[in-house]
Amino acid sequence: MKRRTKIVVLGSALLLTAGVASAATASDAPRERATASDASRQREAAALTGTAKLYRSAGDDITFSFDAHLAAKDKADPSKATGTFAFSHYLNGEGARAEVKVDCLLTGGKVAVVSGVVTESDLPGAEGKRVGVTVHDLGRHDRLGYSWASTGSPVDTKELPKCVSSAPFEKVAKGTGDFTVVPWQPEL
Repeated sequence: MKRRTKIVVLGSALLLTAGVASAATASDAPRERATASDASRQREAAALTGTAKLYRSAGDDITFSFDAHLAAKDKADPSKATGTFAFSHYLNGEGARAEVKVDCLLTGGKVAVVSGVVTESDLPGAEGKRVGVTVHDLGRHDRLGYSWASTGSPVDTKELPKCVSSAPFEKVAKGTGDFTVVPWQPEL
């Protein structure tokens, strides 16, 4: 065998051996880590996360943000959802904002209904009121609705039950919709 051929064959054999050893080590290690972490981690039963501004031709600045979750262990009871959501509505420097503690989360496919009680707001009379919001996760064209759509203000909503809202009739502003809905899959 020529010297050049021996070097190429020897080099190829070394690369092949190193590649097989590396592949074996690389493929075994993540599998062990993944198995250990998968055992301690379950998929959430439902979730709604993300932020978007609503589209309004008059220039209103309306923003909704969600961080609502239903743990796998609470799959049978949407009223055990946890988290928060916030919303604000301003036009020409006037308006209000509110922070809400989640008390219910229902999702189906790419639609979520979340409700909660206002814990902090600069809208007089809003604190202590339950509000609900519906989100339709359509990628870049998300839609949203809220329980006070027919009354005009969360303050004017009377005795709203948990997980109640309106149809998602509002469009989000271009480039702002990043809502993510994790579908609820109850055992039926």
